[in-house]
Amino acid sequence: MPLYSDEHFMLEALKEAQKAFDADEVPVGVVVVANNKIIGRAHNLTERLNDVTAHAEMQAITSAANSLGGKYLTDCTIYVTLEPCVMCAGALAWSQVSKLVIGAPDTKKGFGLLEQNVLHPKTEIVKGVLEQECSELLKEFFRKKR
Repeated sequence: MPLYSDEHFMLEALKEAQKAFDADEVPVGVVVVANNKIIGRAHNLTERLNDVTAHAEMQAITSAANSLGGKYLTDCTIYVTLEPCVMCAGALAWSQVSKLVIGAPDTKKGFGLLEQNVLHPKTEIVKGVLEQECSELLKEFFRKKR
C-alpha cells in the first residue's frame, strides 16, 4: 500500500466539505486516518440535525472511535478543511489525536485565537494544507448566502 500524503487526505476531507456544501451546511469536512487508512469521515450536520454541536470534527471523532472500538485516537491523524473551533479542539484534546492537519484558518472562531493551547500537548499541528481550495469552498458558500 502506498504511503499517502497530507494533500491526498485533505482532498478526501474536501469531498466531505462538498457534501456539506451541497446540503446547505457550512462546508467543513474531516477525515480521520490510522495506518494510512481512513477510519472515519464526516461533514457538518448542524442544520440537518438541528444541533449546534454536530460539527464535522465531532461526527468524525465518534465515527473513528467506533471503527477503533475505543475512545482514544492515539496514532491517528485528523484532516479538517477549516481550523477547529474551541469546542472541537477540546474534543480533539480528549481524544488524544496524534496529529491535526488544518486546511484553512478560522480567524473568527478558530481555537488558535486562544492564548493557551487547548489541544493535547503531544498533538502535532500542520497548517495550510490545500488552504486555497479549502478557503474557496467556504467563501463560495457564504457568497451564496448573502
